[in-house]
Amino acid sequence: MSLIRTPLQPVTLRRKTLVLAMQSALFAFALGAALPASHAQSASSSLVSQTRVFNIPAGKLDVALDQFARVAGINVAYDASLLSGLNTKGLNGNYQVSSALNELLLGSGLEAVSQAGGGFSLRKMAAPNVNNDAVLPAVMVRAMRDGGDDSVQGYVPKRTVAGTKTDTPILEIPQSISIIGRDEIEATGAQDVMDIVARTPGIAVNTYGPDNRGWEYISMRGFSGITGNYRDGLPQSYFGVIYRMTEPYALERLEVLRGPSSVMYGQGDAGGIINRVSKQANGERTREVALQYGSFDRKQLAFDLGDRIDEQGELSFRLVGVALDTNDQDRYPDGQKISRTRSYLAPSLRWQPNAGTSVTLLGEFLKDYSGEDPYYAIAADGSLTRVKMGDPSFSKFNQDQSSIGYKLEHVLNDEWTLRQNMRYSDIDMTRRVIWVDTLQPDGHTYSRVARSWDDKLEQTTVDTSLQGKIRTGQVEHTVLLGIDWNRYEGNALRFRGAAPDLDLLNPIYGMSIANPAIPLANFTQTTSQTGIYAQNQIKFSDRWILTLGGRQDRVKSTTDNRLNSTNTTQSDDAFSARAGLSYLIGNGWAPYVSYGESFLPSSGLDAAGNPFKPSRGKQVEMGIKFQPATSNSLFTAAIFDLQKTNVVGYDPVADEQRQIGKQRSRGIELEAKTELLKDLNLVASYTRLDAKVLQSADSSEVGKKPATVPEQTASLWLDYAMANGFGLGGGMDYVGRRQNDEANTSAEGVFTLLNVLVRYNYGAWRFTLNVTNLLDKQYNTICYHGECYLGRERAMTATARYRF
Repeated sequence: MSLIRTPLQPVTLRRKTLVLAMQSALFAFALGAALPASHAQSASSSLVSQTRVFNIPAGKLDVALDQFARVAGINVAYDASLLSGLNTKGLNGNYQVSSALNELLLGSGLEAVSQAGGGFSLRKMAAPNVNNDAVLPAVMVRAMRDGGDDSVQGYVPKRTVAGTKTDTPILEIPQSISIIGRDEIEATGAQDVMDIVARTPGIAVNTYGPDNRGWEYISMRGFSGITGNYRDGLPQSYFGVIYRMTEPYALERLEVLRGPSSVMYGQGDAGGIINRVSKQANGERTREVALQYGSFDRKQLAFDLGDRIDEQGELSFRLVGVALDTNDQDRYPDGQKISRTRSYLAPSLRWQPNAGTSVTLLGEFLKDYSGEDPYYAIAADGSLTRVKMGDPSFSKFNQDQSSIGYKLEHVLNDEWTLRQNMRYSDIDMTRRVIWVDTLQPDGHTYSRVARSWDDKLEQTTVDTSLQGKIRTGQVEHTVLLGIDWNRYEGNALRFRGAAPDLDLLNPIYGMSIANPAIPLANFTQTTSQTGIYAQNQIKFSDRWILTLGGRQDRVKSTTDNRLNSTNTTQSDDAFSARAGLSYLIGNGWAPYVSYGESFLPSSGLDAAGNPFKPSRGKQVEMGIKFQPATSNSLFTAAIFDLQKTNVVGYDPVADEQRQIGKQRSRGIELEAKTELLKDLNLVASYTRLDAKVLQSADSSEVGKKPATVPEQTASLWLDYAMANGFGLGGGMDYVGRRQNDEANTSAEGVFTLLNVLVRYNYGAWRFTLNVTNLLDKQYNTICYHGECYLGRERAMTATARYRF
């Protein structure tokens, strides 16, 4: 009980919220405690006698062992130094698990030793006539059971839990999925989530240019990605202008699921979801410190420390920290800078008493403070000026964000596994801005308005699932049954007030500006969602995989509007379905067809004070995946037809959100991740999108293209690691035309950015130089209703990373 209650004690929660979360946790722990540890151990031990189909190519031994552990579903522990420089001839065919491991180790000088808790550890073969039964310390642990850690080695993923919540080969998932691992994140020099996913098909980023507030402008298949924000498999809801901030250094990988994903994840938008997977305690030794300096006075210190606490490895920890001090690329006309600071800490602790049970506690604490003025004023002739709308004495944006939760997994027997994830999060956001309002008759003086937000968001979410393997004759079923619960409460306190005029010919900053006092919003909105879901992955004839899923959601939203003394309640029920069929042709080819639905409760109110209705999405998708066994590659292609109702958009007249109607999105997506030659990696993507408004509260929008959505995007990235320690990389990002407004009266032209990478490895050190927008191309990301947003300028970042 203290595991849940202690961290939540200082926070005000409704009693039923806390009780339900605690009951769910106690249910999961009770099931685990009811089974003796030896039961889970015997379950893992019995796996070694089972037969599996292995298709492991020749190559590095550590990579082969990682793939072996995933397929076999057992732990393999070893000292990393033992495998340095060792290769294997690979493995192809049906093998008993223990025999398969011995085959992989042939000629390596290593042998496998069975462990009492299940699995194996590796050691050097004993010399003849020497009695040596000592087992070397296991500093690396691979625990790749279904649903386990599916971390990406290099650029190309083989398996994932994304999309199905079960550890499944990517070829067998009837959905467009992209996985970006830590190696790719570091190589491209990504400084935020938008940088990480920018080369992913179906994704458009930086809609409103670089933003030092930490907001993530991401669209997926033409729809906003704000509502598809997930962390470690659990939703991170937004409220008004409270958007979750993500520290990229704290991520192990990102999982991009395109298209409706509500059956498995509940609160997911029609365009898809992005799941951010945290670095967390895993029993491995991690020692890294990174220093960074770059353009716009960017200074960052980061560290990633982890290890086992006890000799047996039952307890392990990890601590990730970041301190950032930087400026925005923009300045006020008088030279004043717009600064930003961030402090971040993410501790985690894992307890793994045996091979079948683990509990990981996760925490996160973030403080992000910045100036709030990404906006430039427009001249009388419609051209963009370099005059900032706001004032550095008033404009600010502060966000304090924290969370605490756990991940539990318990193997009940050879066929069934219980899992539960839980997280509580709390966000406080204060924001003050000054916007231009009306251009006066002299043509160079603007009237201005001041706005303020003092908003809060609390969220508790729990996901409990039971996974089982059932075989009926030649048909294998992977069954997943689950229930999740998500409750978030947002409090809005917003004001409007007067601000001094702004003269474009003689802008004056640093003036005294009173806090706004005219109430605009004062309400509390509470949304509670419960979903029950089921999925069956049916594999027959070793070639066909039929994936069927269904979900029933119950949502209740209550709005207490203190401005007009009203209290409204809205309840909704919805069933979402999913069906997909994949066919393994052979030689790595797998075509598929699928149908999916989404259901999304929408937080917030329209200009009239009415709560938004939930949105629905429906999609048909066809595609093909190719992952040859003879190379480290993955090629995918997909075409789709997607429709979404009750779309929430922006009303430029009222400066508020509105629910406009129905939109359609059709397109084609191509992606390639491959090792062209040894140590030469390529990542490429292309998207062509045909988006259209089908219904709208504003009839002039019908038949038009949604604003800000690019018609085409493409990217290319090459990374070559040379034998002398040097590495080179580079690529391009292409973005097509975007409509500037809903009426499609004007559009922004295409632009292409070039990026380069140079790195050098020297012992435990790695030195990296990343340059974005190498040619310093000047462009606008969008000119939305007369407000133009400048694109990212050329930036250089140098990083020194020390691993010990």
